[in-house]
Amino acid sequence: MALILNEEQQMLKTSAKEFLKERAPVEALRKLRDERSETGFDRQMWNEMAEMGWACLTISESYGGLDFGYVGLGQILEETGRTLTASPLISNVLLGTTAINLAASNTQKEALLPIIAEGKMLVTLALDESTRHNPIQINTTASKEGDSYVLNGKKVMVLDGHVTDKFVVAAKTENGVSLFLVDAKSDGISIQRVIMMDSRNSATVQFENVKISASSLLGEEGQGAATIEKILDIARIGLSAEMVGSMTEAFERTVAYLKERKQFGVPIGSFQALQHRAAQMFCEIELCKSLVLKSLQAIDANEENLPILASMTKAKVSETLQLVSNEGVQMFGGIGMTDDEEIGFFLKRARVAQQTFGDANYHIDRFAKLSGY
Repeated sequence: MALILNEEQQMLKTSAKEFLKERAPVEALRKLRDERSETGFDRQMWNEMAEMGWACLTISESYGGLDFGYVGLGQILEETGRTLTASPLISNVLLGTTAINLAASNTQKEALLPIIAEGKMLVTLALDESTRHNPIQINTTASKEGDSYVLNGKKVMVLDGHVTDKFVVAAKTENGVSLFLVDAKSDGISIQRVIMMDSRNSATVQFENVKISASSLLGEEGQGAATIEKILDIARIGLSAEMVGSMTEAFERTVAYLKERKQFGVPIGSFQALQHRAAQMFCEIELCKSLVLKSLQAIDANEENLPILASMTKAKVSETLQLVSNEGVQMFGGIGMTDDEEIGFFLKRARVAQQTFGDANYHIDRFAKLSGY
């Protein structure tokens, strides 16, 4: 498949760029941070995103969605990466909606997806239980009691967990790991908001004897492990698309500064050493763009090698974003270390995104294992 966008995908990318440039520049994230916004994102802007169909791009038309695919969603995520937009796109669309698409029954989809498509319900994944990403380490339990289950355990790094309406919770059952859809306001749930380095939000969620009905089970009991891996692979690729947007914007800002800043009476961009460093960044970014687009296409085509592509992409993009964000701050010099200059926001976002869903080392190791080493 050619690594190019079709006309509709390009139009979506262009419209997203124009909307976000006007409604969600980096200064909007600064404002959310400084005002310590209760939600961590602009609700009105999210409603506008939903009205444009961003919340339902990956939802089937039969459930009120657009069925536009992950390549289309990736273009939007790339543009949100450029402006560091704080929104529920990753938590709600990449994680929550994907989980329901993959695991829910038709009845559950009919009840949930149309509401999600309208932007009126937020769903996120509650998976990790330790400070390092480890999706196979699940100690949360779901004990069967009659026609119900009782949840006990703790989840960390639950993206937008403080504002979500429902959690998709991974828990151990008698037959293995299972997924459950749990109302965030259920008795026995306590939520502690965590504001991360990049001013975005996650939460620590405690489940203490939370009683849920058997109808809350997503998919078959004990069959959740494989579904979790696919949810994560899709999320890793989607996040990588956002990371490509961030590195591209940081690079362009850095190059513009090299042309503007003068030393010894000439622009510092005329210094060959800085030109070489900029050229290296450019080449690495172009590789990442191709990897991300190939991986997004693989999601839509349901290719078997998706796990390998996901880890290859997340590892390469994480390493490149670290390079570009580091170089950006260094080339800006002293002002790059101040809060007045926005390049520092890109470095902070880079550090969080690198760790989310597994860092480069995690995915290099996973890639090797999947490749038979």
